[in-house]
Amino acid sequence: MATFVGMTLLALAACGPVPREAGINDPYEASNRRTHEFNKTVDSAFFRGEDDQPAGPVSRTLYNVGSNLGLPGKVVNSLLQGRPEPAIKNTFRFLINSTLGLGGIFDPAGSSFSLPETDTDFGETLHVWGVGEGAYVELPFVGPSTERDTLGILVDFVINPLNALPERERVAASALRLGGHFAKRRIYSSTIDSVLYDSADSYVQGRLLYLQNRRFELNGEEMSDAYAYDPYDDPALQ
Repeated sequence: MATFVGMTLLALAACGPVPREAGINDPYEASNRRTHEFNKTVDSAFFRGEDDQPAGPVSRTLYNVGSNLGLPGKVVNSLLQGRPEPAIKNTFRFLINSTLGLGGIFDPAGSSFSLPETDTDFGETLHVWGVGEGAYVELPFVGPSTERDTLGILVDFVINPLNALPERERVAASALRLGGHFAKRRIYSSTIDSVLYDSADSYVQGRLLYLQNRRFELNGEEMSDAYAYDPYDDPALQ
């Protein structure tokens, strides 16, 4: 498995620098829409809140712990990107919050030591290496992504330093990280619900928001207004 991943990365890196993406490349829209409807069904059945109450302390605690456990992987990616400063800061953040913060329940690194989390992943690492975005895809249970970010998700799983833990601790850490993702859904339920259930076309809206946010994260640029989605221009509403 590691050999296959390594060969794939070498081949991709050999592509060299690519121009910044513009517009929407969605050749799989038909299958993506089917996956989107599946994801909405799962979300509505298991994760959509029944009320407008804000996330409680349990959700926020689980989210904090899950985020803390994601830091070692971010450290690895920062190093692969040739960015030692965020790697060092995230390392100290992890050590402080894992000890003084009681396993990440609290955030003394951010509140007392001015060490906010620097978010990154292997999708960004591929971007730094010059790998293009590829086509837009919607993944089952995951949601919006691109071909590059999909590979990034798989590699992040393989290179996660937590994989070196003994089996029991590794399973517990993975469960807490998964729980953190579920808690994040609850914390941002108002925004997510508005996109999934209040949009005229939730697939188009979700795709637009994902690509806008992702490209802004990687390039500091937003998509052209020519590709913005106007729900009042939806033919279904005419």
